[in-house]
Amino acid sequence: MDISEILEPGRVLGNVEARSKKRALEILSELLGHAGEECVANDIFENLVQREKLGCTALGRGVAVPHGRSPGLSGPAAAFVKLHEPVDFDAADGERVDLIFGLLVPEEATENQSAALADVTRLMADATLRGSLREATSSSTLYQLLADAADRLTT
Repeated sequence: MDISEILEPGRVLGNVEARSKKRALEILSELLGHAGEECVANDIFENLVQREKLGCTALGRGVAVPHGRSPGLSGPAAAFVKLHEPVDFDAADGERVDLIFGLLVPEEATENQSAALADVTRLMADATLRGSLREATSSSTLYQLLADAADRLTT
């Protein structure tokens, strides 16, 4: 996966203050709202909340991958947030979430675009990457860690 195709440095934030899952999703929606001309943060937020109602997007080990479909996108778009303090995400393992990788795909997503979710899930399953992300102190470092790890997945 070429992460630069779905994730821009400006949609990566570190040490974010969010006291709840709802606030974390709002912040993620604001970042994703810059992904396409027709992407509106409020619509994205509602989309992510509705998806959470279908089933928790927490993967465990402090990671969540909220995702949904959005009109106005020509391909997948992503945002990443590292929370200053973990929040309850209703994860099956009971662990609070501090690493959130949000993903939007076009409303009429193709098989390749839907595969982006599998790639992100595989990326975030890497324990070494998770540790490095938690130690990172800047948004630019977070982006570089994600880009490097994604490059290793494809080679």
